Amino acid sequence: MTEYPVIAPKKLIEVALPLDAINVACAHEKMPGIGAQPRGIHLWWARRPLAAVCAVLFGQLVNDPSWKWEIEHSGEIPPSHLKASWAASRKRLFSLIEELVMWKNSTNEILLEKARAEIRKSWRETCEVNQNHPQSAELFNPDKLPALHDPFAGGGAIPLEAQRLDIEAYAS
Repeated sequence: MTEYPVIAPKKLIEVALPLDAINVACAHEKMPGIGAQPRGIHLWWARRPLAAVCAVLFGQLVNDPSWKWEIEHSGEIPPSHLKASWAASRKRLFSLIEELVMWKNSTNEILLEKARAEIRKSWRETCEVNQNHPQSAELFNPDKLPALHDPFAGGGAIPLEAQRLDIEAYAS
């Protein structure tokens, strides 16, 4: 049997993330007395800041704006006008991440729906470029995002943020 490669678009996290904003949100999350927040439910020795988890999940699920060109022009240097376009698209995605990582926005359904729409768009793009894969029907259903399993869930930050982004999450 010949193996059929999966075409994996480059993800945003592989290029860049707005680390300064993520760091500020993570530092705020660790401050005492910040009000109602999941870390107050119980202490966990290795709790992951929800801000970092949200940013990482989003960055892993959203395609970088350069992905399509890079697949079609592997090894070539992109023209300047494309680089500028990608930078503008990344800036828009970074703004979304910067808002997502702020705890006060954790229940902002308008913002969460924008993030979910970006994730669904990237998944549909991934499904489209893999439509000729022999297992495309089972692996690349554009109407069903892949689930996430966190086998070392600990305090539950990863499954919590995954569910907030409408990702089916399993934890153990």
